[in-house]
Amino acid sequence: MEIIKDVKAMKAYVKAIKTKGETICLVPTMGYLHEGHLDLMRMGRPLADHLIISIFVNPTQFGAGEDLDKYPRDLPRDTRLAESVGVDCIFNPEAADMYPQGYATYVNVEGITEGLCGASRPGHFRGVTTVVAKLFNIIEPDISVFGEKDYQQLAVIRRMVEDLDMNVKILAHGTVREEDGLAMSSRNKYLNPEERKNALVLNRSLKFAQDRVQSGERNAAAIKSEVEKMISSTPGCTIDYVEIVDPDLLHPLDTLETRAVMALAVRVGKTRLIDNITLTA
Repeated sequence: MEIIKDVKAMKAYVKAIKTKGETICLVPTMGYLHEGHLDLMRMGRPLADHLIISIFVNPTQFGAGEDLDKYPRDLPRDTRLAESVGVDCIFNPEAADMYPQGYATYVNVEGITEGLCGASRPGHFRGVTTVVAKLFNIIEPDISVFGEKDYQQLAVIRRMVEDLDMNVKILAHGTVREEDGLAMSSRNKYLNPEERKNALVLNRSLKFAQDRVQSGERNAAAIKSEVEKMISSTPGCTIDYVEIVDPDLLHPLDTLETRAVMALAVRVGKTRLIDNITLTA
């Protein structure tokens, strides 16, 4: 397995692959890999001749006061894990190489970036789409795999790829959870034992919402209200948002018809966690 840090070297590596007519699957990550990341890689491994992952803590998607500086990083650990699932190459650039002095170009997807995490993290998705567009240009993947835990991010990337006629197929992998139901996230590392226990209310509240829909409830406001009470009554939990949205356009729904997504973001202590579920009537 190779580790490449230089953009030009990465392009040369890709050129050699493309010259042979071989295919690439890319799994973009910010590192500190967990089983959820590894499942994305396992999904991608048989789909292309070469499996490449990126490990890059992207500064442009972090806002003021967010956890850019303390975001967990451990390249030796990540290297061992990536190699264990058959990754061929890790692209691990420096921020100064991705955003050199004078950098001034950004990709902005409108509409679906405005609610949910886009409302509480201004500029976040501009950073996400910019770095993913750069990775697609550098690595030229035929396929790229993203997790459904970041549901809005997945929708935004799909929109960008379609709108800009990018020659890459986006595949989604379902949310990977711990045995107790907590969605896997690199930020789970921040939680102390009590917070870790309290964080289970996220998945519990989503399951409750699905049960309410299965019981015949169709009023989105009623379901949201009950979920908000569950979360707010859990010690140390502060709601950023709880929304029920159209699964494609991500605009809020008043009434559930056949399918919707409940998405939520909650601070457990100082740690912001997200999760979602597809509600089916």
